Amino acid sequence: MKRIILIVGLSITFQSCIPLRIAPSIQDYKITKGKKFKRSLPQRQMFLFEDPKPANEFYNYVNTKFKLGHNDVYDNVPFAIKEEQYFFSFYEVDIPNKTLNLVPLAIDAILLNAEQNTIMDELYESRKGNWYIAIEVYSDSENDCLESESPSLLAVSEYLRVLKNEYLASTNYNEVLFKH
Repeated sequence: MKRIILIVGLSITFQSCIPLRIAPSIQDYKITKGKKFKRSLPQRQMFLFEDPKPANEFYNYVNTKFKLGHNDVYDNVPFAIKEEQYFFSFYEVDIPNKTLNLVPLAIDAILLNAEQNTIMDELYESRKGNWYIAIEVYSDSENDCLESESPSLLAVSEYLRVLKNEYLASTNYNEVLFKH
């Protein structure tokens, strides 16, 4: 009986993956410091949401919606709320889930014991990407419009929420030009 339990326990262990890093799940959106979310982002507050679409889709959406002609699409995109001028910059961010796969590790350990070359060292870790859009907003009068003390926080975050929903609901970005 003990032998069966040991075999079952070992087989479960060897078939499992140990999560090393799990990407965050964002239901609607989140406002947080960029550096806190990912080190490569600026220190400013960011409006973050998950991007289920393929790479560069948000770029295409912003380029089409704001009629930018592929000029300065990532930086200083102008928009207005109640006749007040604002600008946003956005970043496409990848945070992968990272797991340690025990089966390739065990196979290579057996091969090393038998004085053979390892064959599965690239398979020890697996990754699955999760993409996010991070948006920072500023104006001539405010350096960071998403700061908690900012007078424009509510209006800007509502504008970005509507922008996000429109982006996620659109498949043909030319249709957003005709909505307004």
